[in-house]
This record gives sequence, structure tokens and C-alpha cells, in this order.
Amino acid sequence: MKTVAVIGASSNRDKFGNKALRAFAHKGYTVYPINPTESDVEGHTAFRSVLDVQGPIELATIYVPAAIGVAVMDDIAKKGIPEVWLNPGADDDAVLARAKALGVKVIQACSIMAIGDSPGRY
Repeated sequence: MKTVAVIGASSNRDKFGNKALRAFAHKGYTVYPINPTESDVEGHTAFRSVLDVQGPIELATIYVPAAIGVAVMDDIAKKGIPEVWLNPGADDDAVLARAKALGVKVIQACSIMAIGDSPGRY
């Protein structure tokens, strides 16, 4: 099954980073919560950065403000993550410009809906 890094995963079940993590896990993905201030999200060990995850990550879905998203793009490029989703609210022009400069191709859409799930189901 695919591996996904949920950048901005949170223990707060009202936040979309948490809803995304639960939706991807429910669909059978191996999920890696990425959040430098969390140690565990929904029973999954959290990582400070995608660079801290051992092995490849096939998909990253981003739920962070623009200032963080710009910085995160460098780590995504270094890790070589081939599929990157910028969810509504994370798709700021500065983030898109940084991704383009690094050669990171992004998809601007809600990744939860793209996997055929609803963010409020779980």
C-alpha cells in the first residue's frame, strides 16, 4: 500500500491534518504524521520532518500555513517525494513558487476527497 506523509498532522480531531491522517489510514495507507511539536498522532509515531522518515514516501499531503509550507518544500524536494498535494488553505502563491523553483510538481486539491473519503466521517 502507498505511504503518505501528512504534513501538519495534529492530535486535534477538528483540524484537517488529523482528519486527513484518519482518512488515509482508513483507506489502508501507511501514514506518517509530520509535525515537530507532536510525538504521536492517532497512534502513529510523529516525525519532525519528512527527512526523518526511514525509507521512501510516495505521497505528501500538506495542511500547514504558507510560511511553513515554503520551508517544507525544501525537505520534500530532498526526500524526492513524487506526489505532493497542496490542500485548500495551503496552496499559497509563495508555496507554489517555491515548489516550482525546486522542481516539485504539486496537485492543488483536497487529497481527502481525491481518495474518495469525507473529512468528517471519522
